[in-house]
Amino acid sequence: MNRNAMLAAVNERDKSCDGQFVYAVKTTGVYCRPSCPSRQAKPENILFLDLPEHAESKGYRACKRCRPDLTVVKDPLLSLTRQICRKIEEHIDSQPDEKLSLGVLSEETGYNEDYLARSFKNIMGISPYDYYDTMRNRKLKENLRHGESVSRAAYGAGFGSSSRLYEKANERLGMSPASYARGGKGAEIAYTIVDCFLGKMLVAGTRKGVCAVYFGDQDAALIAELHEEFPEGEIAPEIGALAIWTQKISEFLEKKSAAVPEIPLDMYGTAFQRRVWQELLKIGPGETKTYKDIAIDMGREKSSRAVGRACATNPVSLIVPCHRVIGTDGKLHGYRWGLERKELLRHWEQTA
Repeated sequence: MNRNAMLAAVNERDKSCDGQFVYAVKTTGVYCRPSCPSRQAKPENILFLDLPEHAESKGYRACKRCRPDLTVVKDPLLSLTRQICRKIEEHIDSQPDEKLSLGVLSEETGYNEDYLARSFKNIMGISPYDYYDTMRNRKLKENLRHGESVSRAAYGAGFGSSSRLYEKANERLGMSPASYARGGKGAEIAYTIVDCFLGKMLVAGTRKGVCAVYFGDQDAALIAELHEEFPEGEIAPEIGALAIWTQKISEFLEKKSAAVPEIPLDMYGTAFQRRVWQELLKIGPGETKTYKDIAIDMGREKSSRAVGRACATNPVSLIVPCHRVIGTDGKLHGYRWGLERKELLRHWEQTA
């Protein structure tokens, strides 16, 4: 089904389409069945997804009214993908100390590894291992929020030891696991929100510099994202230095300047991530590189996928231009704030 057909099904609350897809509402963070009787969202705020698991991997939660997570999936390929998702989730819950391989999933489902991996990625947009990693990270956060120690939370999420977790702490949490376990207690983060041609832009920073640039449609949703990561952090609006940094970014967008404003950054990342981000800064406005190009430039030819993950974890949109990276097929792939914004940014730079 194309988008127009799915929108029509949602508008008509067509029960025959339940199990064919779900739709998520960007402004509420909730996903539903096509037949959900809840108040309908604006079309521009609706995201269509094949499976409940796909919606949940993107951070959406199931509607308590229509319970889309209990929908029976009709398409055989979607059913297989859902089966894989559930096996991965069950493995993390029951055998967190044992690493799950594609071979094990192949044996349990009866499909060969290549077909299984290819089919899963066609539906979910990510590999089975990436989904496994996403679910481990979610489990880790749940364990920490329930008051478990870092070592116990790491082990229960399948990381094997807390030392392995600390190696990628910044990549996964944006701060140390110990600090995350305290809900960001003691972290001082200020933010401001302005309008731009991409919608709403939230700029957040510490005393050292800008740590986040978010794009969205509503102030409340952007602020909620900050508070969700740091529920006990000292987060508040700012009118001092951050306002000046934000003004520079806004002027940069308005004037279509080729020169990115010189703004102090307070970015946290692994050594590998920082190397990728440095490579992104070398890509000029209006230019593009593929994930593979960057991997080759770094002398890590086989690390294209890792480069993609580093781009996805870039906390400072626009200033560190991950929107200038495309797939080897010449198409746009993955952008935290939506492919439409990625395309808008690219077009904006090309006409600057």
